Amino acid sequence: MNNSLKRYGTALLGLAMILGPLAVSAHSAEKMTLSQSIDLAMKRSVLVHSTQEGILGAEAQQREAFTGFLPKFGTSYSYTRLNEDPYFFFPGIEPLIPAKQMTTGTKDNYTWSIEARQPLFAGGAIQSNYEASRLGTDIARQEHLANLRNLVLEVKIAYFGVLKANRGLDVAKQSVERLKAHRETAQGFYDTGMIPRNDLLRAEVELANGHQSLISAMNAKEMAEARFNTLLRRGIGTVVEIEDTLTGRPYGATLEGCIAAALERRPELQSASLRVRQAQSLVRQSEADYYPSVNVVGNYSRYGDTPGVSGTPYKPQESWYAMVVANWNFWEWGKTKHRVEAGISREKQATDALDNTRDQIVLEVKNAYLLLREAEKQIQVSEKSAEQAEENFRINTERYREQVGTATDVIDAQTLLTKSRSDHANALSDCAIQQARLERAMGEDYQGEERP
Repeated sequence: MNNSLKRYGTALLGLAMILGPLAVSAHSAEKMTLSQSIDLAMKRSVLVHSTQEGILGAEAQQREAFTGFLPKFGTSYSYTRLNEDPYFFFPGIEPLIPAKQMTTGTKDNYTWSIEARQPLFAGGAIQSNYEASRLGTDIARQEHLANLRNLVLEVKIAYFGVLKANRGLDVAKQSVERLKAHRETAQGFYDTGMIPRNDLLRAEVELANGHQSLISAMNAKEMAEARFNTLLRRGIGTVVEIEDTLTGRPYGATLEGCIAAALERRPELQSASLRVRQAQSLVRQSEADYYPSVNVVGNYSRYGDTPGVSGTPYKPQESWYAMVVANWNFWEWGKTKHRVEAGISREKQATDALDNTRDQIVLEVKNAYLLLREAEKQIQVSEKSAEQAEENFRINTERYREQVGTATDVIDAQTLLTKSRSDHANALSDCAIQQARLERAMGEDYQGEERP
């Protein structure tokens, strides 16, 4: 008997040593709200930063595409060395002018040119390319929003997971306290010879099982906090102290309203729609090769037989010209036709993807809505069950103290009460998580969400 007391005293002391620092640290840490947690995760998330860089890259491509409307300027400098001075043979006019060889140029020739080229007509290729790039920027923004909302959902799930673990730990602690009280009562009855040793041993075994459940609950709490800290990019062992927001209030919205909101708000649907428009722009860009391209070209050049291009005795120092150039590849063995057909196929693929995305969103919303309603009903059932289990435990405990009930009745009632309270805590957290999933499925904006 004394050895049993020493054994359980040692176990309780060990638990106190584990729980003690956690309790002190928890009191010293400032409680975080859900909004603060989400804001911190958004500021530190590398995935969010990655999609922000994606937006910057798409905007740079859009600016690059816009330069197609503007004139292009270029310059060149060249040096040409001939094997001999250019000449031609003059037959002469005998006998007045004798025949002779006449020099027409120099061996060393330097040329410096500046050229400007302005497109006038490109069959719509420049406009279509710019439109596709602009839509690419919009797609990057929608992908960024989707990434933000995914992060919000992950933080909410981790946040409610910590609350769930905290409540599970409380239930486990309360269970250990009840089992301790029952073992002490059984010890007193055994000391006075009112119960057999088997009843005392049963109480001690159940208390040991309670300690094991408590250790498991503590481990679950640590894992939930580690996940929460990872999402917020804090030290994985940072103490987590958050506000308990598990209320189980019903979500006041109809399924039809949720679906309508999702079809209007979901960034994935907006992104798929933009991809269809982008594919259409790329088809028009391919079709531009059916038409000629027209450009205005202006050129200014300077020549010379020295690097300073100061002219030669045979050629003026400078010249310029302006011209309109039309280019048209009217026969390439169906190359443009095949490119257009490939673009049309990609457009149809994008349209199919849009329809599939819409169907999947509707299904996702309905499933999330039904799971939320189920979780809300589970709260009501588990709350009532916990109240009944608590009364059942009280009655069986009193009956045992009056020796009109058995130890088995008390232990069974204790097990039922622990399960009922655990089920209620799980139902509250599951309801909050399912509501978060429904809000994500609806594409609901987070109030503190950063807009790209």
